Amino acid sequence: FLYGTLLRPAVLDRVAGQRGLARRLRPAILPGHARVALRGTPYPTLRAMPGAETTGALLRCGPQALRRLRAYEGPEYRLVPVTVRTTIGPRRARAWIAPRWRAAAGGWAG
Repeated sequence: FLYGTLLRPAVLDRVAGQRGLARRLRPAILPGHARVALRGTPYPTLRAMPGAETTGALLRCGPQALRRLRAYEGPEYRLVPVTVRTTIGPRRARAWIAPRWRAAAGGWAG
């Protein structure tokens, strides 16, 4: 589940090393989480928050692209299991989320 800078097609294609990967993005909503700033950076993370929802997209990619995306996200983020809503129902996914202490209290302006 992508919810930040990787939703930009040019960024996703460059970082993943695979042109056209953005065409695989499928809209999704993650309930119970808010998109907030990663403290001290211009990047987003997710913070569990009852009643909140974060819009984003699901992406299915191969192992090489996943390795590159993991390197881009860096050590601040961990892939965490989540359940998102899609137009065809709930889907299990994983999202890069930083530790709660790194998440700012306010929203993300990006």
